[in-house]
Amino acid sequence: MKTAAETKASSQPAVAAALGRVLADTYTLYLQTHNFHWNVTGPYFYALHKMFEEQYQEMAAAVDEIAERIRALGAAAPGTYAEFGRLASIREVSGVPEWSTMVRTLADGNDVAVRTLRAARNAAAAAGDEATVDLTVQRTQAHEKNAWMLRSTIER
Repeated sequence: MKTAAETKASSQPAVAAALGRVLADTYTLYLQTHNFHWNVTGPYFYALHKMFEEQYQEMAAAVDEIAERIRALGAAAPGTYAEFGRLASIREVSGVPEWSTMVRTLADGNDVAVRTLRAARNAAAAAGDEATVDLTVQRTQAHEKNAWMLRSTIER
């Protein structure tokens, strides 16, 4: 029978892989949010420009924290567009959509990030990896708040 330490060690690759998907989704959403920050126009330009900036800056710090957690688990963090494209559940948007489409796209992207984070949290909990559980809970809260703020912007 495996000890708790042996179980945790054998589960680390699965946790790191799940965090790799979190990193890919977060980075893809970061890039999308930054793109929309640069290119938003319309009647709510200033408010959206500022909101997008706050959100992409928060995600910029988060990607570093996620990658460092992957490294702490002994795995290499994915770090190329090719790897992110393969791992991400969030898909890139072509062109420059209208402002309300930007908002809906980012709200949906945050929802996808939450689903990816929940899967990583489950893997970490099964492995007894409390540090990763904590990280995923914090990131889930950030993405849920972003989705709420974005949806509230376009509600009628």
